[in-house]
Amino acid sequence: MNTTKLKNILVCVLFCGFIALFLIWGIVLKDGEMSMSERRKLAQMPKPSLENVANGEFMSSFETYSVDQFPMRDSFRELKAITSFYVLGQKDNNGVYLKNGQASRLEYPINYESVDYAVSRIQNIYNTYLKDKDVKTYICVVPDKNFYIAKSGGYPSVDYEQFRSLVLDPNDFAVGIDIFDLLEADDYFATDIHWREEKIVDVAKRLAESMDTPFDGDFEEVTLDVPFWGVYSGQSALPLKPDEIKYLTNEAIESAHAFDYETGSDIPVYSMELANGKDPYEMYLCGSKSLITIENPNALSDKELVIFRDSFGSSIAPLLIESYKKITLVDIRYLQSSFVGNFVEFDNQDVLFLYSVPVLNNSNTMK
Repeated sequence: MNTTKLKNILVCVLFCGFIALFLIWGIVLKDGEMSMSERRKLAQMPKPSLENVANGEFMSSFETYSVDQFPMRDSFRELKAITSFYVLGQKDNNGVYLKNGQASRLEYPINYESVDYAVSRIQNIYNTYLKDKDVKTYICVVPDKNFYIAKSGGYPSVDYEQFRSLVLDPNDFAVGIDIFDLLEADDYFATDIHWREEKIVDVAKRLAESMDTPFDGDFEEVTLDVPFWGVYSGQSALPLKPDEIKYLTNEAIESAHAFDYETGSDIPVYSMELANGKDPYEMYLCGSKSLITIENPNALSDKELVIFRDSFGSSIAPLLIESYKKITLVDIRYLQSSFVGNFVEFDNQDVLFLYSVPVLNNSNTMK
């Protein structure tokens, strides 16, 4: 037997052995339920039936299942990402790119239909609940990290001036509050979409002052002893260094009373249980909640504030507790805007629409 033939046989044996090993491993391995890195549920083995086998639905579901439950899936995802970035020189992986130690997801181009829809949702709330009422209305667009790093890194970026105009100009019933100049890339988590609470005291101050509300801004900074791998860690599949997560507290925050209407129970302003969960950012007001009220009888004013918000509002609302005797947070991604009037009576309040660029540009979840 010549050497070439021997090598070919050896390669075939090794290849078949590799396939057999992973086939047996995949059969024996218990299916996982969650991908912690991607923060999503994994596909489960579909149940075959005459109907779904005949129409091809079973094989389509099985393909998704086999990819989700493949042995060493996370390791192979990481290997593929490292190869894409550092060997093949690709500029992004799964839409996530790196610039100066910051990971971010491309947000481009402007989705005009989505922005128009978001504007219509805001206008609907104004026309239904706020028009001709004794309220002062404000609107603030929260920039995403791309505003500060995309262009300098050679990545496509939306025209943020145009974006703000698309949101602010039609909503001329609300006073616009600009915060773009107060932020920079390092004010956001390196591995996540959100801003860092300890970096946005100046943002909270501008919001309060723009709404003619007193703001002290004296906080104690506390650092959690758990690593924080943000959403971009799982999406990029790269071995990114974890962030350090911090929160700010003071006497007003510690004595405030927060209530979750979803569960009908009190909740902490900062949840230490969720801080140790799959997404530590959910520690801020217990994550995504449709309706929360925070009361502080010893506030610097007798004013009330209603915030229509996305997840960025979870970490800035605590900084305004000292300023308002009551804060109501409404998330119309989880609560139909037509139901808001069943829970909130609008009279003599400040009303703030606080939405980030990614949510406005992908607003299909706003109800």
